[in-house]
Amino acid sequence: MAFLLRILLRFVGFNAAMKRKRIVVMGFQGGCPIAGVVWQHIHYIVGLQRLGHEVYYVEDSARYPYNPVTYEENENYAYAAEVLERLSRQFGFEDRWSYCARFLPGNPTAGMPLEKVRELYRTADAVLNVCGAQEFNEDLLQCHNLLYVESDPGVEQIKVDKGDEKTRAYLDRHRALFTFGENIGTPHFPVPLHNARWLPTRQPVVTDFWKTDRPPSDDAVFTTIANWNTSGRKDIDWHGEKYLWSKSLEFLKFIEAPRRSGEWFEMATTIRDEATCAQFAGNHWRLVSPDQMSIEWDGYLNYIQSSRGEFTVAKDQYVRLKTGWFSDRTACYLASGRPAITQETGFTRLYGGDKGLLSFENPDQIVEHVHAIRADYAAHSRAAFEVAAEHFEATIVLSKMLETAGV
Repeated sequence: MAFLLRILLRFVGFNAAMKRKRIVVMGFQGGCPIAGVVWQHIHYIVGLQRLGHEVYYVEDSARYPYNPVTYEENENYAYAAEVLERLSRQFGFEDRWSYCARFLPGNPTAGMPLEKVRELYRTADAVLNVCGAQEFNEDLLQCHNLLYVESDPGVEQIKVDKGDEKTRAYLDRHRALFTFGENIGTPHFPVPLHNARWLPTRQPVVTDFWKTDRPPSDDAVFTTIANWNTSGRKDIDWHGEKYLWSKSLEFLKFIEAPRRSGEWFEMATTIRDEATCAQFAGNHWRLVSPDQMSIEWDGYLNYIQSSRGEFTVAKDQYVRLKTGWFSDRTACYLASGRPAITQETGFTRLYGGDKGLLSFENPDQIVEHVHAIRADYAAHSRAAFEVAAEHFEATIVLSKMLETAGV
């Protein structure tokens, strides 16, 4: 199977290279160089490069950039520009990136000048609005090949169903609408789409960045990396119920999992409430700071590769709306040969649910999965990588996306 996959990847890459396109990747959501977000966008850039395309990265925002070293948001974009310069050298898009500070008079840029950015908007074969967070400006409005890539399924569909004209107008400016919620538009997803054509896609991962022959150490544990509580930012009411954009309550539902499994789990997160921290510690959780691995993307990679596997939950919205969403971070664990135990969102309709990638809906299933992985770790490790290579390999995911969009 692995041999056939390599042949397929070579064919896809050769075929795409024969039809070379100019593609712009937009993202980082307003100058947010956090390691998980960095890797998410790098997988797009490198995956498209490997398909033979001419790829550019543009950060173009009126929002202040965030500096994770100083924990500040302000008009100083030097840190964001430095990060992009380093990434461009490491991943081969030197001279093909730009940071445009729309919040300053004259819209100054680092990297490519504004004139080049404007030219790309007008002429690119595709401009990818990754995470769907890009605000419009008069230059971007000249683009006719903008593709929306939704990373948080459920919210926009509910807004449209509630008659939010601003959201519908924003979505209508895109040539195609893609979503990581692969159940959207099927009977599994309860929200009406009102004639919007949502196209399924997945989080692309360049698997060879993550693949390792190094086995986990004897004292390695199941880990995860998470924002503890983001509720309030994208929470939404629908049909008398509130759907939360947060994982915190989901983690608390399953807080006893490591103790009941006879294991220790570890979460890289920041919980400021001491009583909650004590509750986690009493159930065999280690809580570690995410700060350094958030700053250094190579440290983020090493943390995942040093784990036994991942145990994690999904945001309330993804679970109760049965979106079929799947985490790019979990896909990175799989590509590292690290088995994952993750909360069911409906994704097992399409892949996983067996060795390597196990889903759960109740605590008893978590205990069973932990014991199964312990009993035959080598088989689960091999299966984890196979799931990543078959379902999340960047060249496969992105070639399908571009073909579906008619690029």
